[in-house]
Amino acid sequence: MDSSSILYLGVTVGLFAVFALIVIRTMSRKRKDTIEAPKYRMLDDE
Repeated sequence: MDSSSILYLGVTVGLFAVFALIVIRTMSRKRKDTIEAPKYRMLDDE
């Protein structure tokens, strides 16, 4: 393998890791919002 192909592979893997991290954070925030939403609604109803 050439040094430039190793560099491209590293950049690609790095970008994929950043993208996966963003997706995981977004999914965990959505899950947390759906879990916490009924608590706030119950407090508002009382």
